[in-house]
Amino acid sequence: MSDDNNTKKVHGTVAEYTSVDTLLDACRRIRDAGYTKTDAFTPFPVHGIDAALGIKPTKLPWIALAGGLTGLTIALMMQIWMNGINYPYIISGKPYISLPAFMPVAFELTILLASFGTFFGMWALNGLPKFSNPIFTDPRFDRATDDRFFLYIDAKDQSYDQAGAEKLLADTGTEYINTVVEDDSPTQIPKFLITTLITVIALSFIPALILARMRVTTSSKPRFHIFPDMDFSPARDAQQTTTLFADNRAMRPDVPGTIARGDMEDDLDFLTGIKMESLALQQINKERQLVALYPQGEDEEKPSEAAAEQGDGPEKSVMDTTPWVETNPVELTSQFVRQGQAQFNIYCSTCHGRDGRGNGLVHQRAQQIMASSWIPPASMHQDTLYSDQYPDGKLFNTISNGIRKMPGYAGQIKVRDRWAIVAYVRALQQSQNASLDFVPDSQQETIKTRKAEVEKMLKEQAEAEKKKEQERATKA
Repeated sequence: MSDDNNTKKVHGTVAEYTSVDTLLDACRRIRDAGYTKTDAFTPFPVHGIDAALGIKPTKLPWIALAGGLTGLTIALMMQIWMNGINYPYIISGKPYISLPAFMPVAFELTILLASFGTFFGMWALNGLPKFSNPIFTDPRFDRATDDRFFLYIDAKDQSYDQAGAEKLLADTGTEYINTVVEDDSPTQIPKFLITTLITVIALSFIPALILARMRVTTSSKPRFHIFPDMDFSPARDAQQTTTLFADNRAMRPDVPGTIARGDMEDDLDFLTGIKMESLALQQINKERQLVALYPQGEDEEKPSEAAAEQGDGPEKSVMDTTPWVETNPVELTSQFVRQGQAQFNIYCSTCHGRDGRGNGLVHQRAQQIMASSWIPPASMHQDTLYSDQYPDGKLFNTISNGIRKMPGYAGQIKVRDRWAIVAYVRALQQSQNASLDFVPDSQQETIKTRKAEVEKMLKEQAEAEKKKEQERATKA
């Protein structure tokens, strides 16, 4: 198509329709006529118009998929290089290349590049940005957003012939056909927009330049805290104090009834150290006694009768009336006792001592600083803690829930390990009252010899001390 001063360049032909049906019929006619560079403009979406125009499916989903795969590949390669090769992250023995840990960044970068591909791909496929469109030169085209439908045939179509296109459109029932010519409006980008764009691009480099300068220079001024609540986090370690909670403890205790994964047991006796069936029977009796304490008409004398049945002695504590499990429910083996020894040395020996006599390092330190509020830990070898007076279930409960100032260790020691500690404590207690009958025959002579040597040494030390005392008394 040629141009001169009196003739404008033809861009295509447009026809106007008053209904959707006539527009769709016209679309099918020009599609069947072999036109491919066509477009329709409607005030609202029209179902089936793509098929009527013969428009092929858009390539935009493939562009979005390519962008997403590119982002996924970049994210995985970046993290593998950064965390596994260039600067390996050593965290609790976790593998350097851990795909589950890489997923958040991979997901974010996949979405980001897929969005970029969709956005810029849409621009490219539609030939955007356009600052001028020749079809806007027709004042009737303004009704495309109101109540009219337009069909456009582009002059770039190989089958386009202006006279033939107008004749074909005239046969489709249109009342208005117009030739779209060159738009006289300026096609150049406004200068103020270029200036603004250059200014924004220039300003966007300032943060990067500041960061680059910080990496190669030093400063005596404290750095600027962009997120002060993260730089000065109130996080505390387990044994530290905090003002965030009323009890000033940073480490929060487990919610009552919390059971660790894998520790769920159906046997309540094993979990609590209490004979639950016996306890249930006691609770029924207590409930009857509690009801009997209230005046109920003719039965007003019953409370005194119930009190008489209980006796006049002091009321026993819950620890004395609870039906404890008498013996350890776990089969006692040497391995199980060694397991209890290991747990005892970790959690109990700091106060009770490794021999269980209550002279652990914490107790020694408390005596050294003369701590007034310190309560000496109990010796495991006192008679009241032997199994005939202190059942295994009661000892298990003490380890689990604590007693006096001793905290409970249910949150730190597993159930089976607590029973293992009970077994080891019983072994410690028996070791103080063992006889030679418990020693294998092959070792009895060695122990007897060693015992005689120790007794002889103690006797000599006692005689030496007695002699020194006599000499000091003579001099005095």
